[in-house]
Amino acid sequence: MIGNRHLAELYEAVDEDTAFNQVMEMIISNDYEFIESLNKLVDISLCEAEELIFLTKVAAIIDYYLQIVGKVVPQWLRDEMLSFELSYYHSRRISDFEKIRLIYTCPAPFRSRNAYFDFDALTRV
Repeated sequence: MIGNRHLAELYEAVDEDTAFNQVMEMIISNDYEFIESLNKLVDISLCEAEELIFLTKVAAIIDYYLQIVGKVVPQWLRDEMLSFELSYYHSRRISDFEKIRLIYTCPAPFRSRNAYFDFDALTRV
């Protein structure tokens, strides 16, 4: 069970990409309630496998964007449970060349979790 109301609602969202966009928007727009909710410790040991997969992806995005806006990153977001054993690439269609490019161009919050995102695919048009 995800112990953060905001993240639980995003997990329940129909479309994962929409959830990721919403997270970025809330951080960039300095949504006080959302950012403060991240400061409350989340017990990730209580999460189910699918929830951990979602939290790993969203933790990378949150970590990165909190750093971009100059906020402190809560320590629970950097728990080693929130990383993939095998590389995860968030893109529907991706070539081997693109995978290599992402490995070298993704910022540290993504590389440390072994989660690679194409930023062009994440941002809203």
